[in-house]
Amino acid sequence: MKDAAFESIQIRDSSLAERTAEQISKLIVEQHLTCEDRLPSEFELAELLNVGRGTVREGVKLLVARNVLEIRRGKGTYIASNPGEIPDPLGFAYYPDQLRLAMDLVEIRGHLEPWVARMAAERANEEDLSILRQACSTVEQDILAERDHSNSDVRFHVSIAKCTHNLVVPKLIPVITYAITLFVSLTESRLKMETLVDHRELLDAISTGDGSRAEKAMARHIEYNRVLMQELIRKMSDSPGSTERSSPEHLL
Repeated sequence: MKDAAFESIQIRDSSLAERTAEQISKLIVEQHLTCEDRLPSEFELAELLNVGRGTVREGVKLLVARNVLEIRRGKGTYIASNPGEIPDPLGFAYYPDQLRLAMDLVEIRGHLEPWVARMAAERANEEDLSILRQACSTVEQDILAERDHSNSDVRFHVSIAKCTHNLVVPKLIPVITYAITLFVSLTESRLKMETLVDHRELLDAISTGDGSRAEKAMARHIEYNRVLMQELIRKMSDSPGSTERSSPEHLL
C-alpha cells in the first residue's frame, strides 16, 4: 500500500472528503480490487492518505453513496459488485412526462439494441449462452405463471448486452433497464406472447452466432414496443383528464 503514488490531499482546493474519496477510488483501480476485497481499515487509510480518520469516514460515505463501496454489517467495507453503477444515473424517474420519456427511450433502444444483439451473436461464449438461456427461461416461467416479468425481462436484455464483451455497453444498461421496466408498467404486460416468441428467436439467433438474424429479431421486438406505446398514447390523449396521466405517480 505504501508504494501507491498518492498525491498530498491537503494541498488541493477541493474538500478533504472529496479528495479522500478520489484517492480511495484510485487505490481500488491500481490494486485491482473487486467485490471480494475488503477496504483497508480507517486507521490504515488515514495513515496512508495523511488525513484524519473522520475525513476517511466522510470519504467512504461519499463512495458508498456513489455505489463504489458497500458496508457489510459485521464484516467491514467492501468494493461494490458494480462500482459506480446506480439504478437511475440519468434521473429518468424525475421526468414529469413519463409517456414522452417512454417513446424517446424506445427510439434510443431501436438504434442501440439491434447492434448490441448482433455483437452478442458474434462474440458470445458458452458461459454467456448458458446465462442467456437461463434468463430466457425465467422470463417464460414468469409470463406463463402470470407473474410480473419485468425484472426477469431486464435480466434477459442485460445478459445480451454482456455477451458483447464490450466495456462500454454494460454502462448503457441503465437506459435499457429503465426503458423495459417503464414499458411493462405502462402497457400492463400486454405483449406477453410476443415477448416469448421474440426472446426465443433472439436466444436461437445469438446461440447460433447469426448476427444478422439477431439484429433483425431485436429490431422487430423494439418495433412491437414502439407501436404499442403509440397506441397507448393515442388512447390516453383522447380520454378525459389526459393531461394528468403522464405523471410518474400514475404510471409507476
